[in-house]
Amino acid sequence: MKKNLILLLTFCATGLINISCSSDKDTTNKTDVSSVGASIAIDATNEMDLKTGLFISSKTAATGKTAETSPGICGTVTITQQSAESYPKIFTVDYGTAGCSDNQLMRKGKLKVTLSGPITTTGSKMTIERIDYSINGIKLEGTIEYTNTTTIATVPQFSRKVTNGKFTDLAGKVFLNTGIFTLKQTAGVDTPFVLEDNVYEMTEGTHTVTSSNGATLTLTVQEALIKKYSCEFISKGKLKIQGGLLNGIVDYGNNDCDSKYTYTNENGAVFNLLM
Repeated sequence: MKKNLILLLTFCATGLINISCSSDKDTTNKTDVSSVGASIAIDATNEMDLKTGLFISSKTAATGKTAETSPGICGTVTITQQSAESYPKIFTVDYGTAGCSDNQLMRKGKLKVTLSGPITTTGSKMTIERIDYSINGIKLEGTIEYTNTTTIATVPQFSRKVTNGKFTDLAGKVFLNTGIFTLKQTAGVDTPFVLEDNVYEMTEGTHTVTSSNGATLTLTVQEALIKKYSCEFISKGKLKIQGGLLNGIVDYGNNDCDSKYTYTNENGAVFNLLM
């Protein structure tokens, strides 16, 4: 177990993951679960950027090519559109090269958010592009595509697709990632102009994370993941992880809004992780 813990601690420098080990089993293999931590951090940053996209597109006034500040966003927001009612609408959030603190996270660079139509309309897409962008010094690249796939009006449904994802930690470790999830909105449907009461369930989906040494992890929804808009973290649900020595389950807990989760390897070793 001590060997494992030394390997695990090497990932703490990312600035987003803290890891501790609490298992009564003596695990002597050199399983490095830093890739698990990276995978969870990747998914968390995707959710953070999606939340930013939803926030600015619903809270920022349509002023046309005008830079302004938006409450809750430390960066400057620029909106580009042909007219107040036209699409596409392009929102650029500029956090600057020096960065600024947003929800206790230091963000630098830009997020470009493009709406093809109202996100509440079936078929509409929100595309989020990262431009020289980082969170807490971790460089994030790639595109998030959030598409309204609703077929029943009372149950809004979306897909979240990540392409060309790249996560570079403070030590220079690179993790490539792609994947797609299906989400259903289970609360807040009756208040479309209020985001804070929204709750989403990720009912199915898979994403793949590949480390710089070529090792690949596949993470698949085993039990629906619960994501409250008002919380930065997934609060409930399970992911099945497969890849080499890393075969096990990530459990997000009992729906509390906290950064705690566990990874249980197939040999029974339990690792407590903290975002």
